[in-house]
Amino acid sequence: MGVHNLSDRASFDSALARTTLKTASADGTQQPAPLVVIDCFATWCGPCKAIAPKIVEYSEKYPQVGFYKVDVDEVPALAQELGVRAMPTFLFFKDGQKVDEVLGAVPPAIVAAIEKNL
Repeated sequence: MGVHNLSDRASFDSALARTTLKTASADGTQQPAPLVVIDCFATWCGPCKAIAPKIVEYSEKYPQVGFYKVDVDEVPALAQELGVRAMPTFLFFKDGQKVDEVLGAVPPAIVAAIEKNL
């Protein structure tokens, strides 16, 4: 599936809608998109760069989950609205609501949050 960049509020709203709308699966049936993970990062952040390949790996391991990135320097108003205080911050949304948050590049915590909220 990959990790998609969110460049503005509209793209964030569209990503979040994945958790409330039904999406067509490969066989034509309707399946809910159970979880969206937002990686709030900065290009100058060393831990953000280090964790990025793992997030791509998770997007392949959990294809039913939507993985997105927000560059906090490019979209500061959205980062502030989301309450991002440190980078990286991973936000987890289900049914249009924030259900979890992981501060820092901590792979076991990210996987635990994904599995807990699926």
